[in-house]
Amino acid sequence: MVQVSVHINPFLPATPRLPTRRKLTWKISEADSSSSSASSSCGYSYDKQRTDGQLVFPKKKRSRVFFLDVNPLCYAGSKPSLHSFANWVSLFFNHVSLSDPVIAVVDGERGSEHRRQLLPSYKTHRWKLSRQFSKGHVGRSHGLITDVFTKCNVPVIKIDGHEADDVIATLVEQVLQLGYQAVIASPDKDFKQLLSEDVQIVMPLDDLERWSFYTLKHYMAQYNCDPCCDLSLRCIVGDQADGVPGIQHLAPGFGQKTALKLLKKHGSLENLLNVASVRTVGRQYAQDALTKYADYLRRNYEILSLRRDVNVQLKEEWLVPRDTSNDSNTLSSFFKFLEETKEFIHQNGSISNG
Repeated sequence: MVQVSVHINPFLPATPRLPTRRKLTWKISEADSSSSSASSSCGYSYDKQRTDGQLVFPKKKRSRVFFLDVNPLCYAGSKPSLHSFANWVSLFFNHVSLSDPVIAVVDGERGSEHRRQLLPSYKTHRWKLSRQFSKGHVGRSHGLITDVFTKCNVPVIKIDGHEADDVIATLVEQVLQLGYQAVIASPDKDFKQLLSEDVQIVMPLDDLERWSFYTLKHYMAQYNCDPCCDLSLRCIVGDQADGVPGIQHLAPGFGQKTALKLLKKHGSLENLLNVASVRTVGRQYAQDALTKYADYLRRNYEILSLRRDVNVQLKEEWLVPRDTSNDSNTLSSFFKFLEETKEFIHQNGSISNG
């Protein structure tokens, strides 16, 4: 009999069986023991402090919660369109959210009232989504939209006196506190101010007819500054989609390039205005504009900043994986209904549903 000597490393106990479907690459860093976690190449995190040789199981990525900004999806251009709503929701369920939790949010009644008191032109170009069809045939569009979401196991949130943007911003903060990641489905640029490592945006692209993710990395590559500057930037250059004018018509030459340069140096609009009130911060036209129109810019900030204090509370049942078993039948029936309604309206000479 031949004796075999086996050397056992005392620092590594027997390795438990790991999942075979995901290749794990482990990296051990000796430099930064003060940090409690790091990332592996497969997107998992593990504890760097445990250098006693014990294998540490990777932690699974945090679950995502999707917030669907409904109102912008109900337009084709500037006209209300339930066909547009149906197309985007179908693509969203099939290719984006899948079975992750989805919370749909719609504008509440008089939601824009406070901002319109500050600026009458705020969102005045947007047509209100109300009755698109004849009274006797289908009733209100809001009821149809809610019915689709209910059948697809998506809660619909509407808080009177508040816009959907503010409700979503409030709920995003709540899900982050619970350890989830948030994805906001909307074409609205207002949400860029919320971007972070744990908050992403997914936007509908009309030209490509698909949804596209927009992340913190995309923002940094596009503007070369932190998203915390985004709100301040739009206060200076304006937001045409929301009907909020920038400062260019008051101070020609004060455009995005100048605004970005100043915000990178001073961090925020308020800091910039405070510094400009006591010393020169840039060229004379910029200095004059910042001192003369400070109140104008602060008003823009109040209009464009998203609120996080809406009286709405996240519910536990909104965070469970979504049952998708009804999606196909519900959306197919809705598309069929729209086609039948379109033919009905055409025959009766009423408004098209888009």
